[in-house]
Amino acid sequence: MSVPPGQPQAGQVPQAEVRQHNLSVVLRRVHTAGAASRSELTRATGVNRSTTAALVAALARAGLVREEIPRTHRSAGRPSPMVLPVPERAQVIALEVGVERIRAERVGLGGEVLADRTLLPPDDGPATFEETVDRLAGLVESLGEPAAAGDEQGVGIGIAVPGLVRRADGLVRFAPNLEWTDQPLAAALTGRLAGPWSRVPVAVGNDADLGALGEHARGAARGYDDFVYISANVGVGGGLFCGGVPVRGHRGYAGEIGHMVVNPSGRTCRCGARGCWETEIGTDVVIGAAGLEVPPDHSLTCVVEAAEAGDERAVRALDDAARWLAVGLGNLAVVLSPRLVIFGGGLQDIYEATFDRIERYGATTGLARSRAASTHRRSALAHRAPLVGAAELAFAPLLDDPLGALRAAASQ
Repeated sequence: MSVPPGQPQAGQVPQAEVRQHNLSVVLRRVHTAGAASRSELTRATGVNRSTTAALVAALARAGLVREEIPRTHRSAGRPSPMVLPVPERAQVIALEVGVERIRAERVGLGGEVLADRTLLPPDDGPATFEETVDRLAGLVESLGEPAAAGDEQGVGIGIAVPGLVRRADGLVRFAPNLEWTDQPLAAALTGRLAGPWSRVPVAVGNDADLGALGEHARGAARGYDDFVYISANVGVGGGLFCGGVPVRGHRGYAGEIGHMVVNPSGRTCRCGARGCWETEIGTDVVIGAAGLEVPPDHSLTCVVEAAEAGDERAVRALDDAARWLAVGLGNLAVVLSPRLVIFGGGLQDIYEATFDRIERYGATTGLARSRAASTHRRSALAHRAPLVGAAELAFAPLLDDPLGALRAAASQ
């Protein structure tokens, strides 16, 4: 049977899809890694040099990249131009909703932070969902808009939330530390916004998942395809990568390792279970065990400093946290055998202050070979990891289909 003109043969990929894929590879490379030569982009795409030149030219015409001759050039001959992202051309808003604060950034292509804001909780207690949406909208408006005269374009909003999130529509199914259940965060924020940012897609993700995404794109997990990101603040969350892609599970709720039961006779968790990991290593738990007042930022610095000064309660609190951290790490090593484990949030303080104790307790948990196969590392992005991941989530449609996403954004 003959194939109609313009239709691909069976088993062939349409040329338009091939071109879109190659444009995506080129833009993603300069977005996450910065300036690249055409030779580097040719190796990244696997196409010939003339095709790479055409891809770069298409992205340059769209205003997404530019070419620049390096100012310093040590070898003989004409220097090769470098391809760089144009931050102002495509911009996103990244938001992180936490118990202790709300963070916001306007981020340009390539990861450049163009503006940032932070809001602390209200003085009269935790904000309701509706109040939080109003505060988020105010932050977005305060960050400013892309300049239409400069051909700048807003392409998305990404939000990191400490809870279970239905990615398809941005519904927060359960966020116990915020006291939210089935809250339509994406739709609510879209309805509250005005101006250009009201016309861009809003994506919502779990904060630890997005922390892992941020570390993979720009932090400690660059070059690693199999890793676990663990972060402790008021609660404990985890983000998993396997084979270079996030692991989200059947309904998208994988990675809630803070609710892995490690102590069946332990405290009751806000989720309703008993002995969850976060009831043993959550920052507020450790601070309370040390007999100290929880600071506004929920940081464990006060406990570490008290322990270093010889405070016995602080020493015991850190020792208990190290023991329970080792138990959970042993479980993760046996089940997942990650190549890398990254500690974020308050866990950075616990890990650095009690490394020797964690290793000692860890020798009695899990399989020794599973533990030995993992490298442990603190977050390279520190407390910004979820915010960086939220920006990457918002950039995803543009990176997947650069020209198509720009056309869609311009038509809104």
